[in-house]
Amino acid sequence: MLHYKYLLVGGGMTADSAARGIRSLDRDGTIGLIGAEPDAPYNRPPLSKGLWQGRPIDKIWRNTAALGVELHLGRTVTAVDVQGKTVTDDQGETYAYEKLLLATGGTPRRLPFGGDAIIYLRTVASYRRLRALADQKGHLAVIGSGFVGSEIAASLTTNGCRVTMIYPEQRIGERAFPAELSAYVTDYYRQKGVDLRPGQTLSGAEPRGQGVALRVKAADGSESELLVDGAVAGLGIIPNLDLPRAAGLAVENGIVVDSSLQTSVPGIYAAGDVASFHNFVLDKRMRIEHEDAANSMGMAAGQAMAGQAVNYTQLPFFYSDLFDLGYEAVGELDARLETFADWQEPLRNGVIYTLHDGSLRGILLWNTWGQVDTARQLMAERGPFTPAALKGKITNP
Repeated sequence: MLHYKYLLVGGGMTADSAARGIRSLDRDGTIGLIGAEPDAPYNRPPLSKGLWQGRPIDKIWRNTAALGVELHLGRTVTAVDVQGKTVTDDQGETYAYEKLLLATGGTPRRLPFGGDAIIYLRTVASYRRLRALADQKGHLAVIGSGFVGSEIAASLTTNGCRVTMIYPEQRIGERAFPAELSAYVTDYYRQKGVDLRPGQTLSGAEPRGQGVALRVKAADGSESELLVDGAVAGLGIIPNLDLPRAAGLAVENGIVVDSSLQTSVPGIYAAGDVASFHNFVLDKRMRIEHEDAANSMGMAAGQAMAGQAVNYTQLPFFYSDLFDLGYEAVGELDARLETFADWQEPLRNGVIYTLHDGSLRGILLWNTWGQVDTARQLMAERGPFTPAALKGKITNP
């Protein structure tokens, strides 16, 4: 049996950040990491962003082993013995721990058909597969218009592919952006040459020759066939919660953690995509699936595991690149709530505020850069806020 002072379950950015948090306080304590992927920890956002803009793939690796972390890759933890303080993996190996972190991330939502004919962009292996198709400059379908779908459609188009984008909404980003902005983004994609299929879904997919045959269903129920060289789906993820549930940890949309990122079982921590934490700015329990949350929560969890008093109060930010448009944001983006757009240049540069009953729920910095900390500070103010009071609060420096 292997024994570690700190055992990290998960092989992504969160686990790597936790190891760095531990090492900032404990230079010698043994750390083990168990990851389901065969690859060592790497930065995930470049899979849909930077790697399509010329960034070399060797820049994504986080060099976790250099921290003195023993990596056990290509393994999935199948059981946690809370009383015995051990975990067991799918190859029958058992590991004892003193402190345990669960950073198991999520699994891509999959369509109930198509199998491996559809690529789900989540891992470096799926990126390599998509890159091989993209390098042929053929016709690729992107399924979904959310965070990943909109990014990869722009990236593939920029890299010379013919792209058809299939999504059930009427506009790109319509759940997050106010109507005028989502309409502008949708038209922008058309101008860039993306073939948009709004209000449509897939009803089937199967390999056909060297490509994929997709059955596309329109809003009126009619179906047609679309033959493409490849298809990639961005439909969000499902947090990996079977393990903590089986171990008896409190689960509520994610693994419930306190302000130190400790779970309902002392000595077991959780961070990243799977952690449900109380956000003090928004005064609600949240689970966030973005890079800043993975890095900041991982670091804080590692420091807590190493004995430092931690009070995780970060309001994580997220960002996206859409052709030459881009944004950073904090809080919640919800087009169903009241929004106020403070444009410096209409639809091209400005700040969009999301409000509810006079409180700030989110801030979208549209082509406005370097203002995340200012947005966080504004979000932390008590309010109440009105559009008139917010006008001019944040501008491009």
